[in-house]
Amino acid sequence: MKHKLAYVLTTGLLLGASTAQADTAVLAGGCFWCMESDFEKLEGVSDVISGFTGGTIENPTYNGDHRGHYEAVEITYDPEKVSYRALLDYYWVNIDPFDDRGQFCDKGHSYLSAIFVANDQEREIAEQTKQAVQAQFPDQQVVTPILPAKTFYPIKGDESYHQDYYKKSPVRYKFYRWNCGRDQRLKEIWGEKATH
Repeated sequence: MKHKLAYVLTTGLLLGASTAQADTAVLAGGCFWCMESDFEKLEGVSDVISGFTGGTIENPTYNGDHRGHYEAVEITYDPEKVSYRALLDYYWVNIDPFDDRGQFCDKGHSYLSAIFVANDQEREIAEQTKQAVQAQFPDQQVVTPILPAKTFYPIKGDESYHQDYYKKSPVRYKFYRWNCGRDQRLKEIWGEKATH
């Protein structure tokens, strides 16, 4: 029995050691091009995918039906390099948490900000970070909701050009971002904490 237990423990440890540690987080912060660009710069993040989540329509598309969904990103990260809390701290300074109509120049439900949590631990951390932001701005209401995670639908097929848009079309992306006033508003809210 001891040998079997030792074998199981050793095998488990070896299997665990060979598997790369990675977690995912799903966040909505308006334009997913901008969220993708911002989070791919963060150390410990290995991938950021643009897509939709939060609604009930299956397989939403950008040019088709995505009613009820949020533009969001799925962030793959190494929790040994960047914690979930650090991701959220970075998230807050990259959104306008007071806008209940959208984000920056983009208005409408699909551009609203939201944190999608997969479990109670993520919810607790998200609530703590939201309370910390609210404490910094006692005269304004933080409207960004914390919602249960739902199916994340990556942008794909004919609309795949949205993935890594800031890399594929850097001039158009920069022009859009500047005209949308994203960085100007972030600096107005967060000052030196803004990441741009």
